[in-house]
Amino acid sequence: MSPDRNRLHMAVQKSGRLSDRSRQLLKDAGLRLSESGKNHLAARAENFPLDLMFVRDDDIPTFVADGVCELGIVGQNVLEEYALGLSEPRIEEVARLGFGKCSLKIAAPDTLNSFQPAMLDGQRIATSYPRLLKRFVESHGLTAEIVTMRGAVELAPRLGIARFVCDLVSTGATLEANGLAPVCDVFESEAVLVRTLRPIDNLHSDKVSALLARIDGVIATAESKYIVLNAPESALASITAILPGAEAPTVVPLIGRPGHVAVQAVCQESVFWETLERLKAAGASAILVMPIEKMMM
Repeated sequence: MSPDRNRLHMAVQKSGRLSDRSRQLLKDAGLRLSESGKNHLAARAENFPLDLMFVRDDDIPTFVADGVCELGIVGQNVLEEYALGLSEPRIEEVARLGFGKCSLKIAAPDTLNSFQPAMLDGQRIATSYPRLLKRFVESHGLTAEIVTMRGAVELAPRLGIARFVCDLVSTGATLEANGLAPVCDVFESEAVLVRTLRPIDNLHSDKVSALLARIDGVIATAESKYIVLNAPESALASITAILPGAEAPTVVPLIGRPGHVAVQAVCQESVFWETLERLKAAGASAILVMPIEKMMM
């Protein structure tokens, strides 16, 4: 069945480390997704003109670049590997989503006592990201034989295919289980929202803007907190400087307490116990920290 061109289309990972978090992001943005069957390839939002297409992660950039899907959620590692193979941009990163964080790293046998990038010169390196690895090697003025593998990269040294590997690392447990240890960072990655650079008509453009506004709101509230506190007016400057990531707070006089105010602020950074202790030391009292469910920027 061909896509409904009256609706937006978003490519997301069918299964894997980004799949569940991508669905949750859209649900947090207020979308009710209708999915049927275990091996479904598509889903429809019941309360927004959006259809999801579930595909392999390395196919997502192609779907978006070709305009089959206006939007997509993909790892930066996959996006950058794809972009390095293009002569001109066909897809753009719209927002970093804060989940799916991992690193593309060079790994070597754990018997290696020390490592310098120069040790890669002339070596065979196995990877599923040949373009990213090639850029890294050339940036250090080195040459290496890059062996492209589509899976089980960590087995390459054991099988005598390559001495080094370049693979995604989150916990490092898989490398350790195969007698390898990360020795060098190549690329830092997280999930990103991307959109096609193909022209989008005005009707669809308005839908894209509305959806992006919702997603921006979800991202903004992920770490944001709403803080309310009382303080003497004389301490306002010190307290405002301590509030993490807060812009101009709302200040309201306290009835019956001359020289004292209530301060309300949205803090767009993490609020730790140490922050509350610093606020109290600066003169704040009755400090209340609350989560934010929704926020429209």
